Amino acid sequence: MISQELNDQLTRVGKGQPAGEVLRRYWQPAALSDELAGPRPVVPVTLLGEQLVLFRDNEGALGLIGRHCPHRGADLCYGRREDNGLRCPFHGWHFDRTGQCVEQPGEPEGSRMHEQIRTAAYPVVERNGIVFAYLGPGDPPPFPNFDCFRAPGSHVFAFKGLWECNWLQAMEVGIDPAHASFLHRFLQDEDPKDSYGKQFRDSAADTNIPMTKLLRDYPRPDIRVDETDFGLRLTALRHMENGLTHVRVTNQIFPQAICIPMSREMTITQWHVPVDDETCYWYSMFTSFTQPVNKELMRAQRLKEHRLPDYAPLKNKRNDYGYDPEEQARETYTGMGLDINVHDQWAVESMGRIQDRTQEHLGKTDVGIVRYRRMLRAAIAALEAGDETALPMRGDADVESLSGPLSNDAIADSADWEAASLRADGDRRAACPWDAAL
Repeated sequence: MISQELNDQLTRVGKGQPAGEVLRRYWQPAALSDELAGPRPVVPVTLLGEQLVLFRDNEGALGLIGRHCPHRGADLCYGRREDNGLRCPFHGWHFDRTGQCVEQPGEPEGSRMHEQIRTAAYPVVERNGIVFAYLGPGDPPPFPNFDCFRAPGSHVFAFKGLWECNWLQAMEVGIDPAHASFLHRFLQDEDPKDSYGKQFRDSAADTNIPMTKLLRDYPRPDIRVDETDFGLRLTALRHMENGLTHVRVTNQIFPQAICIPMSREMTITQWHVPVDDETCYWYSMFTSFTQPVNKELMRAQRLKEHRLPDYAPLKNKRNDYGYDPEEQARETYTGMGLDINVHDQWAVESMGRIQDRTQEHLGKTDVGIVRYRRMLRAAIAALEAGDETALPMRGDADVESLSGPLSNDAIADSADWEAASLRADGDRRAACPWDAAL
């Protein structure tokens, strides 16, 4: 259990809030590139509680500025996209992508009032299908050389989904290796050949054992957590018969991303991004180490479960997440279908908009969650002491040299599990058609 005061410190994301100030020191996913693909590339963005508008100007450059015109507060999402900026339809005030007002056509001739008018504006960049924004002070940090950023666009698919809960509980489900044996338990194993684009529906490592069976048969992993330059590495060891061990390596990338194996050929790098204190988006980059990703198929799979334009899941608390007691008895542990995103969504939304951690009781398998919260608390304390350089991947850290991270599963002799995991990752990288060398 933790105090309500500490729970508030870890979860609240507004300006001036302890966790919110930490998150503002890192690049945050703000939108999918797909959202700007239409004839009018202007979309509303609410990020860390700030209402913004993202747009491409007439030259194709990106801008992210305050959503409400500084004149009388009209919504700039309906602005006229012209003259390399947005013009408010209310009185014609025009803003460029730096947030500067460059014209007030209704003011007296020769007025220079516009020079004093500026709205919020933040740096934005595109990386493999996601537009990232930096909402913090000073210059934004560099991007690490992670696989999801260095792979060619042909080998990365990006998508997102809306969850009605606080970002922290959403992120913590990704650093909980034990839950997969229960929440994502399938009582029947499908043919892995039909599993493209689905997590836990592949075969384990280089075997014919379905991952669903392995997770079902070995529900008590030994979980090890190590600190890294980027955050935490979590290793889940499921000890099998005949002296063998299944090794699954996942990662927490500070402050709120995870990198996990999706299958033998793909990894998922996923950010849990606060819209506000009670809502978040997950943004995922699916990175292939073999063939180019089938983006049309993966998008179609996910659009069967989500609506546009807000990417809200079709299964949600208003329709009981599609819960079917007969399915729960025969096919899945949850009775909520085969999409594991729905399982995770139910788990984290059912805690409430902001989980009441004054009532929780953590166990030994929650070691990753405990270690992460300590890391977040240390970052909060460092910022409050004025030492931003103490945050992970900040200060003098050589962020651009960070690669990987290693995220895979392997089956090995129990005495050789660590070396076997490294070999499995090395073999995959050596055969990769793009330069994945570490």
